[in-house]
This record gives sequence, structure tokens and C-alpha cells, in this order.
Amino acid sequence: MIELFYWPTIQGRGEFVRLALEEAGVEYVDVARKPGGMARMIAAMDGADHPSYAPPFLKADGMTIGQTANILFWLGQRHGLAPQDEQGRLWVNQIQLTIADMVAEAHDSHHPVATSLYYEDQRPEAKRRAADFLETRIPKFFDWFEGILARPQPKDYLLGATLTYADLSLFQLMEGLRYAFPHALAHADANYPLLAALRDRVAARPRVAAYLASDRRLPFNEEGIFRHYPELDRQ
Repeated sequence: MIELFYWPTIQGRGEFVRLALEEAGVEYVDVARKPGGMARMIAAMDGADHPSYAPPFLKADGMTIGQTANILFWLGQRHGLAPQDEQGRLWVNQIQLTIADMVAEAHDSHHPVATSLYYEDQRPEAKRRAADFLETRIPKFFDWFEGILARPQPKDYLLGATLTYADLSLFQLMEGLRYAFPHALAHADANYPLLAALRDRVAARPRVAAYLASDRRLPFNEEGIFRHYPELDRQ
């Protein structure tokens, strides 16, 4: 049994792991959502057994595995969400790390000064940071992802015909950005048709679709990574 440790009220970085577990059909426990789970999570973070700096982390096979990309690298090898060859596994991990870079920039668009401050304490800086994120950073990242899907010929998933955990994470990234910046991304589907098709293809996968329709899928909110502040969304 795999135990997932993550904050119980937000999607956050834990959602990238949840999507992989759900798609793989792996039985898992979302520990902090259970009675007494938060105390267990905090205790595990302070433990001597390879403690994780922050959630998410897994406990499985006698190991503690932290950091989202590291968790997905491990899950991908064991549950058919990554190639078997080393070069393929490293390429999927490289894409995942690039997704992680964009996730961090999305977070910093509303908290550019310090995570310890409230959004209201850094609103002017957030407006400047979000404007640059929308104007320059999203197109640069999306161009790269769209290029992977387009070359050498258009394909269904990042590696071709087979889904990997990076496709699941790219779906989650796009859903989060659409929530945070609905006006700015209003034309993203037309500008990036292969990305839009991948998002829809992932959402339609039977296990993913069942998860998205369940109460296990928390809604986006203004406590997570992707937050909708209308004044930051380009009109």
C-alpha cells in the first residue's frame, strides 16, 4: 500500500502525484485527509528516515520518497508511466522538471516577494510579475511543449502514442493556468492546438475522468499554487 502525504485542503503539488496514482490504478491512502493524518504527516517530516523537506512525499516499500519529480520518476518506472530505456526515462524526467519550473513561476506570479507574506502585502509586485508571466513566460513554455508535440510530426502524447506521467502533469499545469488566468488564456487552445488536444485526451482517459468526477478531486482555490485574482488576469 502506498501512502501519500500532502496538505488535505488543496491540490497543490500533490495533485501531480495523485493523477499518476489514479491513472496507474494504484491503491493508495491520502494520509492527511484521514483522521489524525495531519499529525502523522508532520511527524513523518521530522523523522529520521530520509525526511522530506516538505510535502508531497510517499511512503512505499519501506522508503520515504520526496519531491514531486522524484516521486513521479519512481512511480513511472514501476507502474508503466515512463519508458523502460534510460534515455527515455531521463527525457520524461527532463520534461517534468521543466513543468516544475513553470509551476514555480505560476506560484510566484501571485507571491513574488515572499511566501511568508499574504498576497495583499505584495499586490503591486504581483501585478508586475503576473504581467510578465502572461506576456513572456507562458508563451515561451507553451511554445516548447507545443514543439515537442509537433516534431517530427504531430502526436497524441509527448512521447508519441503512449502516455507518461509528464502528460498527466502537463494536463494539470494547463488546468491550473486556465483557472488562474481565464481571460489571458482564452485563446490558448487556438494558439496551441496540440496542447489543447493533449489536455482533452488526458481528461478523457477512463481512470482520470473517473477521478476528476469524484470527490477526491478537490477544486482549485486561493490557497494553492494556482490562484485566481482577477486583477492579475489580463483582460
